[in-house]
Amino acid sequence: MPKNDLDAIDCRIMAALQADGRLSNIDLAERVGLSPSPCLRRVKRLEREGYIDAYRAVLQRDRVGLGFSVFVGVKIESHANDRALAFEKAVTAMPEVVAFHLVSGEVDYFLEVVVPDLERYREFMVTKLLELPIVREVRSNIAIQTLKAGAPLPLGHLGA
Repeated sequence: MPKNDLDAIDCRIMAALQADGRLSNIDLAERVGLSPSPCLRRVKRLEREGYIDAYRAVLQRDRVGLGFSVFVGVKIESHANDRALAFEKAVTAMPEVVAFHLVSGEVDYFLEVVVPDLERYREFMVTKLLELPIVREVRSNIAIQTLKAGAPLPLGHLGA
């Protein structure tokens, strides 16, 4: 486990910002029991030290025309470092891939692909994913219904 210099207030700050990244510093300070200046210093430190990676809006996929999610298992031909790194770089650059993991088990990589519909997924698979020379096998799992996504990280292990 990485070295962790977080105290209970830092954990409350991160939990509050995960729940609502648009909180003003004054509201955040009030929620965590600090005055605004020390609260802002802590937030800036958490950002600088890499605990807080980014702030972003979570969009409703259906509303923006991206309601078709596919979880894709990919097996590759070999794990020769240069070829695998080239594959990782290519997949990371694909905007349709919203999550990309190196995994152990039956497949080598697990991707979450978001597109408008089945035809666009077919197009993505044929013209992008299967065009990568190292790809040996692709297993597609279409999401029928999303029951939970984008949840805040569970920070309980930090003593929050």
